[in-house]
Amino acid sequence: MMISRLIVSALALAVASPALAERGGDGALRVLYWQAATVLNPYLSTGAKDVDPASMVVEPLALVADDGSLLPVLAAEIPSRENGGIAADFTSVTWTLKPGLVWSDGTPVTAEDVQFTAEYCMDPAFGCAVLAEFEGIASVEALDAQRVRLNFDAPRYAPLQAFVGGRTPVLQKAQFQPCMGAAGASCTAQNFGPIGTGPYRVTDFRPGDVAVFEINQHYRDPAKPAFDRVTVKGGGDAMAAARAVLESGEYDFAWNLQLPPETVAAMEAQGKGKLVASFGSMVERIELNQTDPSSDLPEGERSTAAHPHPVLSDPAVRQALSMAIDRPLLAELTYGPAGKPTCTIVPVPAAYASGRDECLTQDIAGAKATLDQAGWLPGGDGIREKDGHRLSLVFQTTVNPVRQDVQALVKQWWSEIGVETELKAVDGAAFFGGDPGNPDSQQKFYADAQMFTDAFYIPDPASFLNKFVCSRIPSAANQWQGNNSVRFCDKAYDAGIEELHGSAEPEKRQEIAKRLTDTLTAEGHYLLPLMHRGMVSAHANSLAGVAPNGWEGQLWNVADWSRAE
Repeated sequence: MMISRLIVSALALAVASPALAERGGDGALRVLYWQAATVLNPYLSTGAKDVDPASMVVEPLALVADDGSLLPVLAAEIPSRENGGIAADFTSVTWTLKPGLVWSDGTPVTAEDVQFTAEYCMDPAFGCAVLAEFEGIASVEALDAQRVRLNFDAPRYAPLQAFVGGRTPVLQKAQFQPCMGAAGASCTAQNFGPIGTGPYRVTDFRPGDVAVFEINQHYRDPAKPAFDRVTVKGGGDAMAAARAVLESGEYDFAWNLQLPPETVAAMEAQGKGKLVASFGSMVERIELNQTDPSSDLPEGERSTAAHPHPVLSDPAVRQALSMAIDRPLLAELTYGPAGKPTCTIVPVPAAYASGRDECLTQDIAGAKATLDQAGWLPGGDGIREKDGHRLSLVFQTTVNPVRQDVQALVKQWWSEIGVETELKAVDGAAFFGGDPGNPDSQQKFYADAQMFTDAFYIPDPASFLNKFVCSRIPSAANQWQGNNSVRFCDKAYDAGIEELHGSAEPEKRQEIAKRLTDTLTAEGHYLLPLMHRGMVSAHANSLAGVAPNGWEGQLWNVADWSRAE
C-alpha cells in the first residue's frame, strides 16, 4: 500500500499543471526544512538545507529535469554541437542569455555576471564548495552582453557542468565583487541575502532558524509565482516535520522525511497531505576515514594527510566492515519504499552503474576470517587488536531516527566481528554546514566513520567521481571546503579521472567510470554504499504543482506551486 501511494502521488503531481492564480494571489507558503539553513550562497555549502532555499533567489543557466534532460533557465537554449554552443573539438562552451533578464534590484543581467561567478568560484583563495563543477575551465570570456564562453584547458567531453543545476547559480557581479578570494566566507550581507533572478528575494534570514522571502517584482514571468511570501522554517527533526504537514496542517511542505515507513504511512492515512518520492543519484554511504582524527593531534593536523589512519588504512579492516553489513535487511527495516540496497555510489544513469552486487550478501564468518588473516586478533575483551591498536571506532552521522536505527544495526554487526563502535549523532545544520570553525562538519571528519547521503546533479558522474582526487581533500589550507572528506588519495585513481575527462566515446566513459567506482567501493572499500535513496517529502493536499525531481532540490519549481482549488 505504501509503495503504491508513493507512486500514484508522484505520477499525479508530475503530470499536474494547475492553473496559477494571479501573481501573489495565493498568500503565504509555509515550508519546513528540519535541517535549518545557515547560508544562502550555494558556493559556500553543498547541503540541500542551504541550496534549496537559495534556489528560489539565485538561478543557474540551466536545470536538470527528472528525466535527465536539461531545461534552459537563464540561458536562451541548451548549448550543443548542432547549434554551435559546444565547440566541435569540445574545448569550449558558449552560453547565450535570454534577452531582457534583470536582477531583483532592476539592473540587467549580463555575460559579465556569469564570467565573474566562474572566477569567484575558481579563485584558489576562496575554497569554493562546488569547485569540482568548474574543473578544467581555463578561462571565461564575456563575448558581449548576452554571450559568455567557457574555455577548457583540454577537450571536455561532459562540458555542460558549470551553471547547470541549482548548486552553481549565477551571482550578481556588482554585489559579490568585494567577496573575491579569502574574503568570500566573511561576506555576511551577500551570503545571507544574495540578489537574484528567481521568483523570490530574501527579506529576512536568521541562520539556523528561518528564512523569509517575498516576490521578486522583476521576475521574468509576470504571472508567477502564486505565493506572495515564503517562509522556510528550520530546526526540529523529520518526525516533527512530517506531523506538521500530515497531522496538524501547520505547514504546507516538509522536506526529507527519512522516517520508518510504517510511521509516515499512518500519518498519510489521515488524509491531510500526500507523500512524494523521487529517485535520483542519492546514495546513503559510510565513509571510512583514511587519516587520523585523534584529538591528541594539534588542531589543523587532525584528519589530514600528514597522519594516516592507524586502523582504517588497512584494506582488510575496511573489507571486513563492509562484509558485516546486511544491506537488504537495512532497507527492509529502516527505509521501506524510500530505499534500495546498493553496492555502488553511482546508481544512475544505468549505463554508468557498476554491476557489482557482492556486498548485498552479509558474510560475518568471512569478515572474521579476513581480520584473522590480516593479524587483527581478539583481545581479552573480545575487541580485536594489532600492533598496539584496537579496532575501536567513532561512527558519526546526523540526528535522524532512521540514521540512528542504521547506526545501531551496524554497531551490532561490527561488534559480532570484534569491532568496538562508539556512536555519535551531530545536528544536521552543523554536520552539513560550511563554517570552517565548526568541528563537527563532514569536511573536517573528526571521527573514524561517518554516514550521510551524497549525490551528483548532472546525468554524467565525471564531476562527482572527480571529488575523490587527492587535490580535493579538505584541510585548513582550503578552509575545509574540499569535497574528498574520506581523504582517499591514489595516483592511479587520479590518472583514471584524467582518462575519463579525455574520453569522448560514451561506452569508454562508462567503463572508466565503473572502474573508478569499484576502486572506491567494491575493491577498495573506502566508501561503503548502503542505500540508493529516494527523497521523500510531504505536502498538504491544498498545495498543487509540486513535481518530484531526483536531480534538483525540492524547491526547484516553486514558481509553479499554487494553492489547489
